[in-house]
Amino acid sequence: MERQASGILWGDICYSTDKDTLITRENACLVWEDGKIAGVYDRLPEQFRAYPVEDCRGKLIIPGLVDLHIHAPQHPFRGLKMDLPLLPWLNTNAFPEEAKYQDPDYARKAYEIFAADMKKSGTTRACIFASLHLPATKILMELLEEAGLETYVGKVNMDRNCPDYLREGEDAPAVTEAWLEETAGRFSHVKPILTPRFIPACSDSLMEALGNIQKKWKLPVQSHLSENPDEIALVQALHPQSRFYGEAYDRFGLFGGDTPTIMAHCVHCPPEELEMMKERGVYIAHCPQSNTNLCSGASPVRQLLEAGLQVGLGSDIAGGASLSIFRAMTDAIHTSKLRAALLDRSLAPLTLEEAFFLGTLGGGRFFGKVGSFQEGFEADVLVLDESKIPHPQPLTLRERLERYVYLAGDDWITKKYVKGRCVC
Repeated sequence: MERQASGILWGDICYSTDKDTLITRENACLVWEDGKIAGVYDRLPEQFRAYPVEDCRGKLIIPGLVDLHIHAPQHPFRGLKMDLPLLPWLNTNAFPEEAKYQDPDYARKAYEIFAADMKKSGTTRACIFASLHLPATKILMELLEEAGLETYVGKVNMDRNCPDYLREGEDAPAVTEAWLEETAGRFSHVKPILTPRFIPACSDSLMEALGNIQKKWKLPVQSHLSENPDEIALVQALHPQSRFYGEAYDRFGLFGGDTPTIMAHCVHCPPEELEMMKERGVYIAHCPQSNTNLCSGASPVRQLLEAGLQVGLGSDIAGGASLSIFRAMTDAIHTSKLRAALLDRSLAPLTLEEAFFLGTLGGGRFFGKVGSFQEGFEADVLVLDESKIPHPQPLTLRERLERYVYLAGDDWITKKYVKGRCVC
């Protein structure tokens, strides 16, 4: 087993303990042992004095950011055709571009850029859709392993309501199992996740087979849910026996419970669907920029949080145009304000504390004890340099964090640690 580093950082420390609580400690030291947080101290305890120390005083130190939903093969065309709603965007933009990953040379070139951008971003953990192509998916896993990030990667499955050039045949389950067998035990930092694209693109026979694969391999699952009204109507036509979208997944054992599950978007979930998600512990990947770009709407995040659902953030490249989870935090606040102003004044907009929680501990919990500096959590850490955004007035540590989230994003990260390992 890989032994993780131990270390100490001195600086100005911010982290969440829950959605409402932001801990700020000025001029304090963060200590980790073998990749796990030992504590945050005003004075360094004697037992840690042999650990390597880095002086980052004057800089912000925060947990690494978590992206619960991102499409790696869409990274090259982020920021393009943003004037289309979801289903036309898939057919005219996403599907033709993803078909290029049938060529391993193209896949390597594209994924090298993606992995490099992920490495220098604030993201330390991510749940990632690949394409349906087995060789390309293995290339992506290899490059992310080299980057040192802790990720889940899924080979996409789809066999209907998509172009012929992206439609899997009857051998789709066998190809998925071949992928799992060929990559089993190969990686320290990259794990597989079962990835039916979404119900409209997966036949009942394919979903049944994926359910059997999940039980055999004990895999987590990622997909999409209740993103767009047209999509929801299509699911209802395909599964008239289901009361709501989530039941179509549940029929095949792919909706939480003993199956750790992430569902992206959840913009238009009826109460019954939300209740099932809470009961089954399904995670929601809130993707505010994508929901805006693809005309899907504004998710009622306040309602989701107050109902006790598990919610994190997703960039949803390329529905979203930015890899930055800092940007996702600000977008989450902005869209919650618009929803409150235009749709439902009973739902108060998100606060900075809540948005920061979503991008760290909220999504990090899918990976275990991740996304906070509480004792025993894994040491994912970012050091942030604010020197390029000077100010004449005194600011509290919370105000400095807020300003960084809105103004700097991923541009001024000076150090990045994953499980205590410095990756850049």
